[in-house]
Amino acid sequence: MSEGRVVIVTGAGQGIGRAHALAFGAQGARVVVNDVGSAAEDVAAEVRDAGGSAVASLGDVSDWSYGAELVRTAVEAYGQLDALVNNAGLVRDRMLVNMSEQEWDLVLQVDLKGHFVPMRHAAAYWRDQSKAGTPREARVVNTSSGAGLMGSVGQGNYSAAKAGVVALTQVAAVEMSRFAVKLNAIAPAARTPMTEVVFAQTMAKPESGFDPMAPENVSPLVVWLASADCDITGRVFEVEAGIISPADGWQHGPREDRGAQWPVEEVGPAVRRLLEKAPPPVPVYGA
Repeated sequence: MSEGRVVIVTGAGQGIGRAHALAFGAQGARVVVNDVGSAAEDVAAEVRDAGGSAVASLGDVSDWSYGAELVRTAVEAYGQLDALVNNAGLVRDRMLVNMSEQEWDLVLQVDLKGHFVPMRHAAAYWRDQSKAGTPREARVVNTSSGAGLMGSVGQGNYSAAKAGVVALTQVAAVEMSRFAVKLNAIAPAARTPMTEVVFAQTMAKPESGFDPMAPENVSPLVVWLASADCDITGRVFEVEAGIISPADGWQHGPREDRGAQWPVEEVGPAVRRLLEKAPPPVPVYGA
């Protein structure tokens, strides 16, 4: 399914990203392993040691010039680019009243802009390929989170960034369809350096049997979404353990049309009537 395809995986030096890189390598893909540090080289070596093909690319995916370099690395190393898996991310958890500007900016920079930048440069490459009459069956897999879908107390910055990833995915899926590119997002739950401390009990590895929180459980869906066999675009999938579930986003709800401007004193009763007809929102994590 992935044989011969060239795939960039960002933030692949550890955790879920590392699992993705190894899974792609095992499926015969040629992998560009990105991370900010030398762990990317270690993972690329792991892929090669297992019989796969991989090169490392060290850099910050939120940096505009590096995003272009990352795409060039794939094309120069392997002659093409077929898929981009945006996985890089970090957290700086804090209640909003205590959050610093730096903690807000850093998370939005890495987790949201760090998706946009590689995708923007990959899109330009695929557009050029399409215009040249050699379109690729390109795929993008973005990484959101349950925090981005439902919100998470103490993670206002992370929730905002990951909600932005979903909206970006939906827009890009439409815009990039003209180049035959399909984009989807996942909202994974797995044991990573970010989660194993905060959710230590939930993420603990069992002494024996199936390990539901192993990051490797997320990768089969990602490998398929990045394959030419994937015929779906603009969707979000929650994935953890042995579970895959499509997630539905905002939809239009019930409405009342007065046919004229609403008097303020009538707004409250109207809103309450409408909410009686609408499904309740899923509670914020940690509420």
